[in-house]
Amino acid sequence: MVFTGALESRWALVLAAFFEFIGAVFLGTAVAETFTQGIIKAMELDINVVWAALLSAVGWNVLAGYRGVPSSSTHAIIGGLMGAVFISIGFDAVIWWKIIEVLFVLILSPVLGILFGFILTRLTHKLFGTFSPKSVRKVFLRSQIVSSAALSLSHGTNDAQKTMGIITLALIILYAQNPEAVGYFYDGGAGSYIPLWVKISCASAISLGVLTGGFRIMKTLGGGIYKMRSVHGFSAQTSSAVIIYLSALLGFPVSTTQVVSSSIVGAGTAERANAVRWGVVGNILGTWLITVPSTVVIGGGIYLIIDAICEYI
Repeated sequence: MVFTGALESRWALVLAAFFEFIGAVFLGTAVAETFTQGIIKAMELDINVVWAALLSAVGWNVLAGYRGVPSSSTHAIIGGLMGAVFISIGFDAVIWWKIIEVLFVLILSPVLGILFGFILTRLTHKLFGTFSPKSVRKVFLRSQIVSSAALSLSHGTNDAQKTMGIITLALIILYAQNPEAVGYFYDGGAGSYIPLWVKISCASAISLGVLTGGFRIMKTLGGGIYKMRSVHGFSAQTSSAVIIYLSALLGFPVSTTQVVSSSIVGAGTAERANAVRWGVVGNILGTWLITVPSTVVIGGGIYLIIDAICEYI
């Protein structure tokens, strides 16, 4: 929205933050439940696993954000969690068939992003090809506000749920150890429901994160890959919103960073392949490829450090 001129940056951030909150609180918890009971055996873990996973993911994302490279928080948290689990208990605590499903969808989603972004951009060119450039720009600048809201809704319901799942995982572990102390925050009810206070806190956090800007990443996605116009923004945002929300409904924690970035590439390729700055795309792809193995190692290492500190204390 900012780089195509649909909205000023402050209003774009406010709009995104508002719909992120709505999506996080009201559009389901299937992704969160994947983290609490789908990919690891929660009852066998100790709380240090959660600390290690969070610290490794936060550290990795802060580093990537500082460099202006869109990094996948999904890859980072899954990698950090797996690394800590491997060191803590071993490979048997991981539900491998579900991990394989999640990783397959993580690989498939950016491919779909490129495909959908390409098709939607080509379709809009055919439908509006006879219109004047000025009128086309006006239509898609307005449409982009709607597609941005839809993308923020889908992003909120997918990305905020990952943190909801991690917090609830911690509550499950702590409740099993001391029900009386944790009962005020989590009553260990049937299944792995997500408490309302967890939903609201995670929704608030992701909204505040959006409001702080993230201008380096905005610059990379808005103008670093190619000179984006409103039609590209609309196509990329609409494609991303559909893929991310459908994944959230099915309980798959996709990388919204990957989906949005690949949809932008698909939209740009539909216009003119040589307009895309493939060097920037290569840097983003390289970051994606090393995120999971790197955070596995970092998560395992942080777990060892935390465990050693706890033994010393």
